[in-house]
Amino acid sequence: MSIRKVKFVSGEYYHVYNRGNSKQKIFHDEEDYLRFIALLYACNQKGYLKVGNLTKGQTLYDIERGKPIVSIGAYCLMPNHFHILITQTDKEDISNFMQKLSTAYSMYYNKKYKRTGSLFEGKFKSEHINKDRYFKYLFSYVHLNPVKLIEKDWKVVGIKNIKGVIDYLNNYQYSSYLDFMGEKRIQNIILNRGSFPKYFSREKTFKNEIFEWLGYNDILS
Repeated sequence: MSIRKVKFVSGEYYHVYNRGNSKQKIFHDEEDYLRFIALLYACNQKGYLKVGNLTKGQTLYDIERGKPIVSIGAYCLMPNHFHILITQTDKEDISNFMQKLSTAYSMYYNKKYKRTGSLFEGKFKSEHINKDRYFKYLFSYVHLNPVKLIEKDWKVVGIKNIKGVIDYLNNYQYSSYLDFMGEKRIQNIILNRGSFPKYFSREKTFKNEIFEWLGYNDILS
């Protein structure tokens, strides 16, 4: 039995992530992405998720959820992996949340695609965030992950089409980027930004940070 190197402490912050077994895709279409994102909300409770109790027309956001066990500060889904910035309020809550999230999505995925076996590459990975500068960097790192889907080597050669990249990020629905940009949508309720350092309390501050990492801070108005 493997022992997790990072021990979760209440009130501390963590970057958790995982990818598909053998780097396989875990999200194939919009339904898959939106299911996982809704599970970020629905699985965040003590007790078990009762999807069977949903009536016609209801979604996972309508579920009668218990007390949240973690606070999510940011997230991003990519075709074969995901990232979450997270903190817990009680002992082992992150592990419990991630187990429920992984199990619920795996059950959905295996049923939809008529498969069996493990979907994820072992236990989820985690890093303790113990430096303010690194923490601030992670908010940009997580939200800029989708850029490599259209400009794979952008971190090495720079952005070739800045307008295309910005448009892509502004239309990428599978991260918390749009929530930080101030867009009003149901996914807003997934985040508990009050539990995290207020680096980006204003949309303009967040935008400035993103543009600076993209190397085009000078074109901001």
